Amino acid sequence: MKHYIKQLIDSGESQTLDFKFEVSDSRKIAKTFVAFANTDGGILLIGVKDNGSIAGVRSEEEYYMVDGAAKMYCKPEVSFQSRKWNIEGKTVLEITIPKSSGKPHYTLTEDKKWMVYIRVGDQNLLANSILLKVWRYKKENQSIYLEYSKTEKVLLEYLEREQNITMSKFSKIALITHKEAENVLVKLISLNLIEIVFTEKQVFYKLP
Repeated sequence: MKHYIKQLIDSGESQTLDFKFEVSDSRKIAKTFVAFANTDGGILLIGVKDNGSIAGVRSEEEYYMVDGAAKMYCKPEVSFQSRKWNIEGKTVLEITIPKSSGKPHYTLTEDKKWMVYIRVGDQNLLANSILLKVWRYKKENQSIYLEYSKTEKVLLEYLEREQNITMSKFSKIALITHKEAENVLVKLISLNLIEIVFTEKQVFYKLP
């Protein structure tokens, strides 16, 4: 029977699985930690190249850098479990990060800013202010008052005709400011009337 780690590697990088050849910078790996914690959780395999070949963990220092990433470069700290596997005479470090109930988790970037990332497919993407506000609404269990005005009608009728819309496009067709558009989108997402979709190039909104 094929080894559990080999099966994971064969499935390829995804929303819940990432490969890292090595840990040379705690800050870089912290981005993956918060992205997993802020989304669906995931498994990080250290000592595995992007193409799935096993290189192995080269030093004990890499574990301490992983621990440092969670404690020093994640705010709040991201919890994780680790396990070492011996595959083909090489050590693979499996890091399991659960989905967090305490999101958002921030990570400290190279330019000394605390930013929020989410996991989309096999990528770590920057969250926007709309998603952060939606999380805050849900975390604080705030009641949401939504008036079905001309603005909401314009948006929902547009989405019935088209697949999706960006915030800029919504602002333009509804003749409202970006701030007003943001507030409407936050409420509609919080009420599960529309969905937010992140891609590498842009963020857009669509009907569920």
